[in-house]
Amino acid sequence: MALYPVIMCGGAGTRLWPASRPSRPKQFIPLAGNRSLFQETVVRVAPLAGDEGRLIVVGGVRHRDWIVDQLNALEIEAQVLLEPEARDSAAAMAAAAAWAARHDPEAIIAFVASDHHIPDHEAFREAVTAAAAGAAEGRIVTLGVMPSEPSQAYGYIKPSGRGLSAVDSFVEKPDRTQAQTYIDAGYLWNSGNFIVSAASLIDELAAHAPAVIDAARSALPEEGSGAVQTLGSAFVTSPKISIDYAVMEKTARASVLEVDFAWSDLGAWDSIAASGEGDTGQHIFEDSEGCLVRAPDGILVAALGVRNLAIVVEQDAVLVCDLSQSQGVKKLVERIKATSPRHLDFATAPPEGLAEGAIRFADWMRLKALPVWSTLGQATNGGFAEVLSLEGRALTLPRRARVQARQIFVYANAGMNGWQGPWRGIVERGLQRLYSEYLRPDGLCRTTLTPEGAPLDETAYLYDQAFVLFALSAAKSAGIDDPMLEDRAIRLRDALLAAGPATGGLIEAGEQPYQSNAHMHLLEACLGWEAAGGDAGWTALADRVVDLALTKFIDPNGGFLREFFGADWAPAAGEDGRLVEPGHQFEWAWLLARVGRARDRADVTRAAQRLYAVGRTGVSERPMIAIDALNDDGTVRSHRARLWPQTEWLKASLILAETATDGERQRLMDDAATALRALWLYLTPDGLWRDKRLPRGGFIDEPAPASSLYHIAAAFGQLAETGRAEGLRGMSDIGLG
Repeated sequence: MALYPVIMCGGAGTRLWPASRPSRPKQFIPLAGNRSLFQETVVRVAPLAGDEGRLIVVGGVRHRDWIVDQLNALEIEAQVLLEPEARDSAAAMAAAAAWAARHDPEAIIAFVASDHHIPDHEAFREAVTAAAAGAAEGRIVTLGVMPSEPSQAYGYIKPSGRGLSAVDSFVEKPDRTQAQTYIDAGYLWNSGNFIVSAASLIDELAAHAPAVIDAARSALPEEGSGAVQTLGSAFVTSPKISIDYAVMEKTARASVLEVDFAWSDLGAWDSIAASGEGDTGQHIFEDSEGCLVRAPDGILVAALGVRNLAIVVEQDAVLVCDLSQSQGVKKLVERIKATSPRHLDFATAPPEGLAEGAIRFADWMRLKALPVWSTLGQATNGGFAEVLSLEGRALTLPRRARVQARQIFVYANAGMNGWQGPWRGIVERGLQRLYSEYLRPDGLCRTTLTPEGAPLDETAYLYDQAFVLFALSAAKSAGIDDPMLEDRAIRLRDALLAAGPATGGLIEAGEQPYQSNAHMHLLEACLGWEAAGGDAGWTALADRVVDLALTKFIDPNGGFLREFFGADWAPAAGEDGRLVEPGHQFEWAWLLARVGRARDRADVTRAAQRLYAVGRTGVSERPMIAIDALNDDGTVRSHRARLWPQTEWLKASLILAETATDGERQRLMDDAATALRALWLYLTPDGLWRDKRLPRGGFIDEPAPASSLYHIAAAFGQLAETGRAEGLRGMSDIGLG
C-alpha cells in the first residue's frame, strides 16, 4: 500500500492580514517557528510517502515560486500541480487523485492542509497510517481532533463511536455556547484532513460531482512533463465547490478517526499568540502583558500599558487589535477592500515581458557587448581574445580556431542586423588572421595557436572546420568583398568529405568517432551557405546531416538526442553514451525547425518539437534556467547551468512559436520571455557575462569566455527575425542600428 501525501496550498488567510496577503498567504510565512507552515507540513508528511509513494503539492499558479523555493530550501522533492484558477477544494483534490491514480491505481492519498500547526509530527503520522488502513477498505477517513476548548473557529464532527467510526454528521462553526454543547456530546473538531484511496474518491466524485472529476482528468498534464506542472485550461471549467458539499455531505463512506494531539489551523492572531512562537522582530514592552508583536527587520515596536493586543507591522500597513477580537479581522479586510484596496496585497512588479527584454537586449548588444569585444577583445593583427576578465582585460592564453571563427560570425551578423560600428573592418581583419595563421596547406583548419600566434595543435577537429565554414558563410552574406570566400569554403568542405567515410557521419578526432555536436554546427554552416547563395553541395550535405540526426543521433523511443557514439553507431560506452544536454536539444530543435520549414518536411518539424519538449524537462524550476546535463533516463546529471543553453532555449522557443497554433504559440512565446530573463541572469551591465551558475546560486569566479558571444548574437538574431516575422508590438523593428 503506497501512500501519497497531498498538501493543499489553497486559502488566503484573510484573518491574518496584514502579514497574510493573496500573493503571500499565511502558509508561506513563519508564524510558529523558523519555518513556514507549509515547510512544517512538508517535513511532517513527506516521510509518509516512503519509497513507493510520492509527495504531491497542489497550489495556485501565482504561488509557484513560494512553493518551489520553500521545497528547495528543505531539499525535499515533490510533484507540484498548479491550478490556473482556484476552484475550491473538490477540484484540487480531484486533480491530485487523478494524477495519483494514473501513476498507481491502488494509491492511498492523505490530503492535508498546508497551514495547520501540529507540533507532534510522529503522532500525526501514526494517525494517518492508521486511517490509511480504513481508506484501503474504501472509507473516506477524516481526522477528528479531541477538542481542548469550545472553539468557534472550527467545524465539528459527530462520530458514531470511538476510534475509527462512521460519521453521523458534520456541523458548521457554532457559537461558543453551542460549541460547549457539542463537546459535552462527544463531538470532535473537524481537522479538514482526509485519507482516502484515489479510486474511492474518484468514484464518489463521479457519483456526486461528475463535472469536477471530468474537468480534473481533462486538465492533467502529459506524463513526464516535469516536477512542476500547470493544470490545463479544462480545470477552470470545474464547478467551484468544496469537498464537504461535493462529497462528504452525500457519501456513505465518511468515517472519522479520533485523534488526541495538539492541533490548530492558526487561523487568527489569537491562535498564533497561543502557540507561544509567534513573536518576531524587535520590540520593547513596558507594563504590557499578553501581547503578540510581529515586525520586519529595521522596525522597532514599543508598547506601554497595554494588554492582550496583536501588533502586526508590515512595510505598508499596521494592525492593532484585541486578541479576543481576532476573528473580526476578516470584517476589517472587507472595509479595506472598499476604502483602500491597494493595501489588500503587496505591490509586485510583473516579470519583464519579451518585447521590453528585447529592446533592452538590443541596447546592451549595440552599446556594450559589441564595442567591448571589438576593441578590448580584438588585437590589431585581427586575432580575437579567448577571454576578458570581468575588469575588461584580455588574458594571455592559447588561441582556438573556433573562437576566431565565432567572432567573425558575430560581427558579420551584427552588420546584417544594422550595427553602425566598424564591423566590416573587424570581420576583414579577423578573416585575414584566420587565413594566415589557422588554415593548413590542405585547406583544413588547425585547432590552436600559441598566444604569440605559432601553431600549437595541428589537429583538424570537425567541430572547428564547421565553425570556419559558418564564419565564411556569414561573411559572404554580409557582403564582405573577398572573391575567394566561397572557394575556400568549398575546398574545406571537399576535404572533409574526402577524409570521411563514404556513408554515415563524419569522423571527429578524439576518443569518440561520431559526435552529434560537431555535426550540429556543420548543419548550421550548410544552412548558412544556403542562405548565402552557395552551390547545391551545401543542401546535399545539410540533408545528409539531418538524416543522421533522425536516424542516429535522436533516440527513436525517447525522442532525445545523444552526444557520443561508437564506430558501430551504438551509444558510446559508459556515461558518455547516457549524456543528454538540454542546451543541445534546444539547439538541434532550432536547426531542425528551420529545415522542416524550408523543406516542408513535417517529420523534421515533429522531431524538432520532441527535442524541444525534452530540453524543456532540463529547465530548473527556481530560477527557471536550462541546466547543463541530464541522463538518458531523464534524471539530472548536473544542476549547474551555463550561459549558452539559455540562448538556445530562447532561439528554439521563438522559431517554434512562429508556426504554432494559438495556445501552443502563446506557451512558446511565454517560454521565450522566460528564457530571455534567464539569459539576463548572466549578462553584466558593461557588455561581459558570467558563464557558469552554481546549483545553489552564484557563479564561478572566472573571466568571460569570448565563445559565448556567438550564442548571444545568434539568440539576438532569432529574436529580431521573429519580431519581424510576427509583427510583434515593440519588436517588429528590433535591430542594432
